[in-house]
Amino acid sequence: MTSVPLDPADTARPGSAPRPTDADQTADVLRPADPPRLGDAARPGDVPRPVGVRGANTSADERLRRWRLVLGGDEADGTGRALAGQDAAMDGALTALYGKGSGTQSGRDRSAGLGASAPSVARWLGDIRTYFPSSVVQVMQRDAIDRLGLSALLLEPEMLEAVEADVHLVGTLLSLNKAMPETTKETARAVVRKVVEDLEKRLATRTRASLSGALDRSARIHRPRHHDIDWNRTIAANLKHYLPEHRTVVPERLIGYGHASQSLRKEVVLCVDQSGSMAASVVYASVFGAVLASMRSLATRLVVFDTAVVDLTDQLDDPVDVLFGTQLGGGTDINRALAYCQSRITRPADTVVVLISDLYEGGIRDEMLKRVAALKASGVQFVTLLALSDEGTPAYDREHASALAALGAPAFACTPDLFPDVMAAAIEKRPLPVPDAV
Repeated sequence: MTSVPLDPADTARPGSAPRPTDADQTADVLRPADPPRLGDAARPGDVPRPVGVRGANTSADERLRRWRLVLGGDEADGTGRALAGQDAAMDGALTALYGKGSGTQSGRDRSAGLGASAPSVARWLGDIRTYFPSSVVQVMQRDAIDRLGLSALLLEPEMLEAVEADVHLVGTLLSLNKAMPETTKETARAVVRKVVEDLEKRLATRTRASLSGALDRSARIHRPRHHDIDWNRTIAANLKHYLPEHRTVVPERLIGYGHASQSLRKEVVLCVDQSGSMAASVVYASVFGAVLASMRSLATRLVVFDTAVVDLTDQLDDPVDVLFGTQLGGGTDINRALAYCQSRITRPADTVVVLISDLYEGGIRDEMLKRVAALKASGVQFVTLLALSDEGTPAYDREHASALAALGAPAFACTPDLFPDVMAAAIEKRPLPVPDAV
């Protein structure tokens, strides 16, 4: 495999934080406790940053060691520190991914060092799992795949068995799905299933609890029969009618229990953009779709789209099947996808439509906006998520986001942990917990 030049913006070795958003994951692995003393000419007001090793007893030698690992051992790193043993092996693993090449252009002389053969990559994967915690391993793998073009190696079963599985790896595997040989597909499915099961364990209980509570609250009735009266809520709602002389409350307004488990009351439509930039969102949406589909009080539909529309509702009992039924990449026709969803809605007032897209519309923009307006006018609760992932707000079409906000459908990025609260608010027809309104 040919070495690929790295981005000149990354000339500082990112051993301590391969990506700015992941700095917290690597702080205790490589970051020095404070900068080394390189002389007594420190500027007034300079204060060493209290990161990495905690406490004031960290030796100068340990600080130099950590700075040496961070800076990469170039002539100008200023530490003069040599590494041996495990430190040298750790440094070699970092150099293979982030090290300097032999180029002469200033700022553009970094190149990959993982070599061309699959065995060397397998050894490197084993090394980083030995020397770094799982969270850092995932970041380094992601950098190797994204920046060094190692995606093709994931088509080999032995490579898949060596990597640390996470949501981003699943997204990469899904993008390679059509090119994947049969000998690799079973291994790939096993990797995807492990990630999906971990996500379900993390997300399912809270999602079911939040939505069950929302369904119960939305089902409460105000003309209940005697055996359906919720006395605690009825008393609380009528305290202003307390008669002290009789020491009693006059219940002018009765509140009754709903019967969430006895009838289907709400429909949820997840409409998910499967363009390449939405890979993590597709993974999370598939997991949440399976969780929602397991709740008897909800009728859940999962629709994925690019320029075509695919209804994966009949596969929601297994999110792995859903994921392998997607095809990441291609164009985007939001209007066409919403038209399909609209045609499947039978009870608008009891329906929540969740559009998960970066809103880069390749279809008819005005028709898309008219369709959203029509859905809202019919009583549909419409939610627009620019992403459903842990990555923060992605690139998105701001003009379309502003237009949707003007229609009463603010677009915002949503983390998996926030999603149950968003859905609960939509079911109860409350204002959405928007973290960053457009």
